[in-house]
Order: sequence, then structure tokens, then C-alpha cells
Amino acid sequence: MTGPIPDNVPLRTVHSFVIRAGRMTEAQKAARDKVWPQFGLEVADGIVRQEQIFGRLAPLVLEIGFGMGTSLIEMAKAAPDKDFIGIEVHPPGIGNILKLVDQEQLRNLRVYQADARVVLEKCIADGSLDCLQVYFPDPWHKKRHHKRRMIQPDFINEVRSKLVAGGVIHLATDWQPYAEQMMRVLSAEPDFANIAGENCYATRHARPSTKFEQRGQKLGHGVWDLLFAKTGA
Repeated sequence: MTGPIPDNVPLRTVHSFVIRAGRMTEAQKAARDKVWPQFGLEVADGIVRQEQIFGRLAPLVLEIGFGMGTSLIEMAKAAPDKDFIGIEVHPPGIGNILKLVDQEQLRNLRVYQADARVVLEKCIADGSLDCLQVYFPDPWHKKRHHKRRMIQPDFINEVRSKLVAGGVIHLATDWQPYAEQMMRVLSAEPDFANIAGENCYATRHARPSTKFEQRGQKLGHGVWDLLFAKTGA
């Protein structure tokens, strides 16, 4: 049985996501039922203990909003020396990534079906993340909805304590106004340094291209990546 979004999330919380309708395929359902007990994580279990979950201590990467999970699977395959945790709220994405985990026989990837803010607060220990990834979060185009955007100063404050010294925040968006907001937010943080240089977007990064991104590029959409490293302890 998959882990639902916890009941104790306040109803008035402004979420940075919307749970969109979408049916799981039979293959996704079967994978979820088979694979979740081993590779699914529950908020109720508390702080992630890497040695218990992965059987080792290794660089830990957390991705928020992995969609259908194909790019996260590629990263986990390409970096067997790292451990990966993905967070997603949409059931088809959970089912699909678990199907792929099973097919690829991966052992360095675990997933949450939960609100990322709750996972960060209750499950991720301070100083435990080597990298936090947020790729193509909902841009909330309308001005009155900008407060729902994930990349805000309060979110960066939460993330700061979870990263190791030198840990990296890697963001990507295909919506230029959101890219500019991300740049303003992170550039204003004294404990982070722009790896690409002041006010520069990253042109070199180890992020596989997603189907969503490829479709946008065919339509002439730009993509902006930001890489910032934590400079403080």
C-alpha cells in the first residue's frame, strides 16, 4: 500500500503543488504493490537513517517532484556510488518510478509519496544532503499565485540546514520569469554561492534531459539551470 499525504498537514497550508488527476496503468499498480514495501519511505518512520535504508553511508541526493521518474532513474543508474531519494505526490509517477526501479534492479533509490515540506521537516536530518534537486516545478504563472511557488526565501532557509557544507542546490525551469525569481532568491542568500558566477545560469551540469524538457525545446522554449553551493557550515 502506498504512503498517502499525511493527514496532519494543515488544511490551510499553501501548497506548491496540485494533485492532478491521472490514472495509474495496471503495470504501475502492480509495481507499486510489489515494490513499495522495499523502496517506499513513510513520513511516519521519521528521520532517514542511510545505513539502515541503503546499507551504507554515501553522498545523498534528494529530488523534489520527480514527475514520472525517468530522469531520476537515469541519474541513479549513472551514479551507483550515490544514494537518491525522490519525492512525488502524483500516484502515476510513484507507480512508474517503482516499475522502473524493479526493471533496472536499482538499489540506490527510495521514494516518498508526500508533501516535500513535511518530508524535509520530519525525515531529513540536518547536514545530511549533498545535493537537492528541483527540476521544472510548477511556475504558477498568474501573479496572484506566485506565493505558491516553491522557490521562496523560507524554503531556502529550510534547505540550508539540511545540506552539508559545500552541498549544492540544483534548480531548473523553462519559465523565464520564474528563473529570474530563483536567481534573485538564491543570490540574496549570504550562505550560498553561484557556481556559474554572479547572476549567471549554469550551462554545464550533470542533469539528464527529460521528455518534458525535450518537448518544450522543440517548441522553442528556453531552459534555465541554477547551481548554488552552500558556503557556510
